[in-house]
Amino acid sequence: MTDTPRADRPVRVLLAEDQGMMRGALALLLGMEADIEVVAQVPAGDEIVGAVLAHRPDVALLDIELPGLSGLDAAAELRERAPGCRVLILTTFGRPGYLRRAMEAGAAGFLVKDGPVEELAGAVRRVLAGETVVDPVLAAAALSAGPSPLTARECDVLRASADGATVADVAAALHLSESTVRNYLSAAIGKTATRNRTEALREARRQGWV
Repeated sequence: MTDTPRADRPVRVLLAEDQGMMRGALALLLGMEADIEVVAQVPAGDEIVGAVLAHRPDVALLDIELPGLSGLDAAAELRERAPGCRVLILTTFGRPGYLRRAMEAGAAGFLVKDGPVEELAGAVRRVLAGETVVDPVLAAAALSAGPSPLTARECDVLRASADGATVADVAAALHLSESTVRNYLSAAIGKTATRNRTEALREARRQGWV
């Protein structure tokens, strides 16, 4: 859990970003703000929770696509293990499905990386003050796109089928029968209006559903 924010100290921020140059630039730019201090930087998703518990930031600034654990999964875990830490998602991929999943995971904000650093610094302050900060263009797109048509299990099967995994591989990994895996894949292909599981996974990723 984080310390209670105080007016007499800077906002403590953790950065999770796998690209070293981007991570360093964000840390440098945020560090130039008089009331913000970057207290930790991590390159992988599975390092986020441990770093939050160790450094006790007020705000965790998370990329989505990270090695080990996605920023969305890390946000959900932080909601349980460090509820005092506000999560702000910052991503290159402004996908409506990602926004919905971020909000479901308990994130307090969602911004894309092409915005000015002043906007990012302002978002850090606003989420700490209890506001929800969402890129307005993405919010409108998410409302028009509607919720994901895929069930959680269909998403699991699609993810597990990546990188050439066979039906048998997916069945073993998820402790399902091969016929059940085929049923889930067939449903996912139908819902994404694609021709095969490779296309289904590609479309689901494009939409931010998985």
